[in-house]
Amino acid sequence: MINERLQKQMKFMVEIDKMKNIYRQTYVLGENRKENDAEHSWHIAIMAFMLAEYSAEPVDVLKTMKMLLIHDIVEIDAGDTYCYDSDGYKTKADREEKAAQRIFGLLPDDQQKEFYSLWREFEDGNTNEAKFAAVLDRLQPLTLNYTKDGISWKEHEVHREQVEKRNLTTAETAPELGELLNAMLDDADSKGFFIK
Repeated sequence: MINERLQKQMKFMVEIDKMKNIYRQTYVLGENRKENDAEHSWHIAIMAFMLAEYSAEPVDVLKTMKMLLIHDIVEIDAGDTYCYDSDGYKTKADREEKAAQRIFGLLPDDQQKEFYSLWREFEDGNTNEAKFAAVLDRLQPLTLNYTKDGISWKEHEVHREQVEKRNLTTAETAPELGELLNAMLDDADSKGFFIK
């Protein structure tokens, strides 16, 4: 007989497989398809321990990785809201809060509290870990989009100013990553990746 705790954990594990079916607006490299939430979360979790040295403030790398691995689980119910979709952002917080309650509620109480707390910390963005995680969450799709000749910026008619506004905290949170970001944006602008 499988204990109740393990049953709940396995139910959650099966549920989060649905992240593989939540597609974002960022294209993967080497293929003509968009990445899914699971791929995105894996990619930025690796970036967390690879790039932690660039954070202006010390960060708990394991905590940051956990945050990044779970931050988009809520999109199973709430869907992915494109970062430049101002209408979608009007209901995003409510949709994601309901999703967090349901999905993390599948877990045993202690893990439910831990996962929800990490997700909430990421959303609130007040700790060193949450700030650095947010930088990585924005830098990864920006880098893929830049490397793929601005494909989704062109599709969605994005202006450089929109990208800059979304990444305002990068230079303060991780100065060298901010320099990298600005260099990519300057190059992208010179190549006509943005709407004028």
